[in-house]
Amino acid sequence: MSTSPNTLAQYAAKIETLAQQLGLDFYPVNFDLVPANFMVEIAVYGLPVRMRHWSFGVRYIHQLVRQHMGHSRIFEVMFPGDPCQAFMQEQNSLAENTLVTAHVLGHADFAKNNQLFSRFMAMAGGQILEQSAARAHRLERALAAHGQARVEAVLDAALALETHIDVNQPLHRPRYPEFVTPPGEREPDAFQHRYARLPGVPPEPARNDAPQRTPLPPQPESDLLWFIANYAPDMEDWARDIFLAVREEAYYFHPIYACQIMNEGWASYWHARLLREADFLPHELYLAAIKSHSDVVRPFGSGQQLSLSINPYHLGFAMWEYIIDKHGMDKARQICREEDDFGFIRNYLDEELADQLDLFVYEMRKDGETKIANRDIHAIREAILAPKYNFGAPSIAVTQVGADGALALHHDYLRDGRGLELAQAEKVIDYVGRIWRRPVSLHTVDFRGVVRVLPTRKTAV
Repeated sequence: MSTSPNTLAQYAAKIETLAQQLGLDFYPVNFDLVPANFMVEIAVYGLPVRMRHWSFGVRYIHQLVRQHMGHSRIFEVMFPGDPCQAFMQEQNSLAENTLVTAHVLGHADFAKNNQLFSRFMAMAGGQILEQSAARAHRLERALAAHGQARVEAVLDAALALETHIDVNQPLHRPRYPEFVTPPGEREPDAFQHRYARLPGVPPEPARNDAPQRTPLPPQPESDLLWFIANYAPDMEDWARDIFLAVREEAYYFHPIYACQIMNEGWASYWHARLLREADFLPHELYLAAIKSHSDVVRPFGSGQQLSLSINPYHLGFAMWEYIIDKHGMDKARQICREEDDFGFIRNYLDEELADQLDLFVYEMRKDGETKIANRDIHAIREAILAPKYNFGAPSIAVTQVGADGALALHHDYLRDGRGLELAQAEKVIDYVGRIWRRPVSLHTVDFRGVVRVLPTRKTAV
């Protein structure tokens, strides 16, 4: 049975009131019921209206295949902001969308109170849907003016680098200063004055205080989107706009990625609590909603007794229940404000909870056998966090722009602890070469640890 909008609206209003009574402090939320195909498009594109690119079509096909295989069902898509925007499927049952309403209020509370969300929202703005639609409109103008081939080449490069930002730098960041002044020397003290007057002491060479041109870059630069947008030779304004638009969206999505376990767990904890305390819900609807809750936070797939991957809903929900039971709600709210997933996992996933959840590190042998390798709590924490380092992207930085304009990139493989997939890296370098319009090289290692230098094979507009 699909959702009745009027009935859902009545329940949603009561759930919002209950959430406020329980202490949730959330941004206003606009809820929209949408068809299933539109929901898939939102999930794949990341936004309801976004710049067009062929890669989103590939993701759309993958998502449909996963859904038909029963591996991925989308209950809701929520965009943090002021106000937040939440989309729910019309085909969801009333019980499922009642749960989704409570879940989204948990997300809205997290987004308003977590410091990382607040910092990035202050930079990227709280009206992501309007901003994204405006960027899409500018892209359509570029397509009309410059043609699909040229615009798509720029988008290929920008989207290939979309995770290569420096989240420690501000979104709106000026270019490097054109000149650097040599650091001034200290005034000589009394001893140095006397020493300089001794017979036979040669005079000090004259100081050159003339400003010197800033080397490019002055230090390794990991914000590749920003660097290329600001320093690519002959880059046109419309292409620069595309690079900066992709970078701005990456800044918006960063806290969602960096706090996924915390955020999904917080929303799951609150939807469970709100449903439990919502005495105005019919008993049958409550039971159906709790069944959906169990499906969302289960540790492994139906019929399986062992999970080899982390369900962020399950882990986050279990951790928040454990923290609130052990330390109280005030401590939980402090953690919610101050941490991201790294601090959350390292500081609050302890051995007792890891044992309760039966967490372990495993290894895959060459013969296909899977073996438990470690139950050490430190190894478990780092295995959970490993895919989240550096936005899930390899650590690559611009290290030099040569006199001929050649761009040198270096992969910090020691920090990453792994080499690159060379075939994929070569494609990305070719994308960059088309935009940079000069030779581009990437210094890295392959999966065996052998040093490799990948040059561009194409340097076209």
